[in-house]
Amino acid sequence: MASSYAVLRASGLCQWGFKSWARLSRTPQLRPGGQISWAPARTTATLTVEPAGRCCWDEPVRIAVRGLAPEQPVTLRASLRDEKGARFRAHARYRADAAGHLDLARAPALGGSFAGLEPMGLLWALEPDRPFWRLVKRDVQTPFVVELEVLDGHEPDGGRLLARAEHERHFMSPGVRRVPVRAGRVRATLFLPPEPGPFPGIVDLFGVGGGLMEYRASLLAGKGFAVMALAYYNHEDLPKTFEAMHIEYFEEAVNFLLDHPEVKGPGIGLLGISKGGELGLAITSFLKGVTAAVIINGSVAAVGGTIHYKDESVPPVSILRNRVKMTNDGLMDVVDALQSPLVEKKSFIPVERSDTTFLFLVGQDDHNWKSEFYADEVSRRLQAHGKEKPQIICYPEAGHYIEPPYFPLCRAGVHLLVGSNILFGGEPRAHAMAQVDVWKQLQTFLHKHLGGQS
Repeated sequence: MASSYAVLRASGLCQWGFKSWARLSRTPQLRPGGQISWAPARTTATLTVEPAGRCCWDEPVRIAVRGLAPEQPVTLRASLRDEKGARFRAHARYRADAAGHLDLARAPALGGSFAGLEPMGLLWALEPDRPFWRLVKRDVQTPFVVELEVLDGHEPDGGRLLARAEHERHFMSPGVRRVPVRAGRVRATLFLPPEPGPFPGIVDLFGVGGGLMEYRASLLAGKGFAVMALAYYNHEDLPKTFEAMHIEYFEEAVNFLLDHPEVKGPGIGLLGISKGGELGLAITSFLKGVTAAVIINGSVAAVGGTIHYKDESVPPVSILRNRVKMTNDGLMDVVDALQSPLVEKKSFIPVERSDTTFLFLVGQDDHNWKSEFYADEVSRRLQAHGKEKPQIICYPEAGHYIEPPYFPLCRAGVHLLVGSNILFGGEPRAHAMAQVDVWKQLQTFLHKHLGGQS
């Protein structure tokens, strides 16, 4: 008696092979006219984010999809709403592997908001629906909720939804303590790590947006620092503008932190970006007690207002409006619009007085002002007066707003001093990579010079 395989071979059916045998096991569908077709079995895709527990904004995650068809084309979408209701979105096209798996740590994106192997691209590539809108976090006690979706095919708006998940990204590690500060004139929030102190102390300063920005300080507190997010204008009973900045206010804040029982001495650190970097240089020039300072895209000249300390003052550099350019996109490019402090020497902050150890972090595509030039001039002046040469790290194609990791690039937006939308600079991927490295560099530097544990 012939074997069943021989019978099939004789009938020609065995030419289908094992994949064709699998088709025979699927449910037949009756088409109009009585013809039978074989529909592929529907896959049940699952979207996972690991680690699955509580995650802080600056922490990477692994995004993966299982249960797809072999080599199935899919589109992944991410979106979130900020606290003012503005939506940010990103998408990328992928293809599953032969087993129907997709791991963003292994599979390159084939296009969309980004391309190539970018495991965290769905976050750093987020773009606002509103033009020139910057993503910031104002209430650090609540997370951003990221919606993730997997769609069939490579059409970001047309594919069938295969799987979805929500991913919460927090701004306070478990146990981090948030302590509002109203001491004398000081208006701030102090973030303390969960374990017993004392800890290295840091004053954290933001730019011309004003108000009280806490999200960087809250994240750093989870790294073993006691961080004071310090407001200096446009908050509660503080001045409404920065036309006159009095260093005595910052002196009060520095002394508060130095005297705090959970802050280790003998000195503290300072972290400032943009206008906060400019004020950081002034604080370290006029005051003692700041051992180490990280300046991110700061100015060595007073800009937009006069800096005062006791009977001294540093007037702002002139604004040269005839040097303002317009981009092809109709944006103002103001990078050349400030007079050099080498010309208006009274506007040069007297950094040669400082005994602070500095780290300058510079975006070389900063169009807000000439951050690299300013960092180099600080270095020259310090060395000319026998002071320690500062460390300067430059990042090609990084723009002005260098944030904690995975914040999307704010390439252009409104500038309160200019009163219009301007170009801030940066290319999305290079800027994202810079933010990851900056975050590591500043923590290593501050731990080293403030006696913390990296």
